[in-house]
Amino acid sequence: MNDLQSLYLFTYSGLHRQALQDRNKWFDPLPERQPNYVIWWSDMLSNVSWKEAFKRYDSYIQHGPDSFAFDFKHPFDEFGEPVALK
Repeated sequence: MNDLQSLYLFTYSGLHRQALQDRNKWFDPLPERQPNYVIWWSDMLSNVSWKEAFKRYDSYIQHGPDSFAFDFKHPFDEFGEPVALK
C-alpha cells in the first residue's frame, strides 16, 4: 500500500474486515484500553515482520503514537508528520 487511505480501506473491508470482527475468538482482551494493531511506514518488505511489529507495538504502548508506530486514530504521513485521514 502506498497511502494510508488505501490501507484503511483494505483493513476495514472484505475478508480482512471479517477477520477483525472475529478477532475476539482468537485473542484475549487487552488490559486497559490499548490498540490491538500498529502501523508504520516501510520501503522494505523485509521490515514487515512479527518481530518488527512487536517492537513497534511495544514502542506505541510505552510512548504513545509517533512516526515510529501509530494507528488510524493518530496517523502520521511518510515524512513523519501528523495527518488526518480523509
